[in-house]
Amino acid sequence: MDTLKDYVQKNKERFLNELIDLLKIPSVSADSAYSQDVIDTANAVKASLEKAGCDFVEICDTPGYPIVYGEKIIGKNLPTVLVYGHYDVQPPDPLDLWTSPPFEPVIKKTELHPEGAIFARGACDDKGQMYMHVKALEYMVQTNNLPCNVKFMIEGEEEVGSASLSWFVERNQEKLKNDVILISDTGMISNTQPSITTGLRGLSYVEVEVTGPNRDLHSGLYGGAVANPINVLAKMIASLHDENNHITIPGFYDKVEELSDAERAEMAKAPFSLEDYKKALDLNDIYGEKGYTTNERNSIRPTLDVNGIWGGYTGEGAKTVIASKAYAKISMRLVPNQDWHEITELFTKHFENIAPSGVKVKVKPHHGGQGYVTPIDSIGYQAAAKAYNESFGVQPIPVRSGGSIPIVALFEKELKSKTILMGFGLDSDAIHSPNEHFGVFNYLKGIETIPLFYKYFVELSKK
Repeated sequence: MDTLKDYVQKNKERFLNELIDLLKIPSVSADSAYSQDVIDTANAVKASLEKAGCDFVEICDTPGYPIVYGEKIIGKNLPTVLVYGHYDVQPPDPLDLWTSPPFEPVIKKTELHPEGAIFARGACDDKGQMYMHVKALEYMVQTNNLPCNVKFMIEGEEEVGSASLSWFVERNQEKLKNDVILISDTGMISNTQPSITTGLRGLSYVEVEVTGPNRDLHSGLYGGAVANPINVLAKMIASLHDENNHITIPGFYDKVEELSDAERAEMAKAPFSLEDYKKALDLNDIYGEKGYTTNERNSIRPTLDVNGIWGGYTGEGAKTVIASKAYAKISMRLVPNQDWHEITELFTKHFENIAPSGVKVKVKPHHGGQGYVTPIDSIGYQAAAKAYNESFGVQPIPVRSGGSIPIVALFEKELKSKTILMGFGLDSDAIHSPNEHFGVFNYLKGIETIPLFYKYFVELSKK
């Protein structure tokens, strides 16, 4: 462990500078204006894997953005770890809320990060966490401490649904054959209390369009006489929750797993301060489904949220107009056993049924994925727990995350492998938001901890 820590500290500045260079490339997969930047990032990841010690690295073409595949095979009879990550990032908007440009990384000290944090889009999600694995491989190769085979699969479409990844996995099952999949695209409770994510929510993401008259109308001449699509859409959205913030779509909860009182009690052992939570978000009070705690609402319960809504005139000044159309983007986070295709169908049917006759409704599904739960008695989980315990000096707590990584369920289905989610981010890292950041401590601690996972996974696999 001392050698590992020494190696990380000795190379600290280089590790930071390499990540900063990667973060400078605006690999926004959702916007075609950045398509060349996404390709450039794939090439940069390829070069980093080669430099770290992979014996074979290739850029794999897909129907969308390429996947970077790399491997270091040291023995056919040894276990194989498959590392997954993504090199694409969320759009940086709204730009005016960033305290520094999103693709000009800077290190700034914060209350939670006295050693500094890297502020940039993708710092935590997922370039910083993905790059920890590259540097961990470098350490193991350079010090002759790699105990097993390792493969890397780094994609460029995670933020837009991973459509090409499904295509790639289905066609490359032999190439991707492994004993466990390792992902760092989640977080932990705090820098003093590590945790391992054991559950992820699924996702159904849709866009809705409400159309009224065949053109925009004068609100004085037509107001009150025809349906206003914006008013109608607002009412329809408001009706999707009842007074207890329970989702009103018929059949929505039919397959929702209800955790036992004992399981909920175990979850409640995770340290959590409601006052600190509200303070961090500048909230007077919390809000959510009646009968559940904050940590339960954002992890083991399904949700429905409007992610964007627009229509009519939004420019400077006034324009008295009844818009012809109104739109919204809506995401539903799902729990295990809820099938995202089925939920999308239920939403579509319900939304069409509640529309008044004066408008037409169109529901456009975007993407989705299944929820996932990994067992805590698996060798992979036990190896991760030992790694965190040695690195942090504290036993990690298993937690369920409110986020979604749809491809985890795909991996289990296609590759028959369990996934271990070793995240090192914090809830406060503002992923998907302005001023995303990743603590220097977290980044380096990840590089220290990951090689220990390999060590313990191989040891436990021999038993």
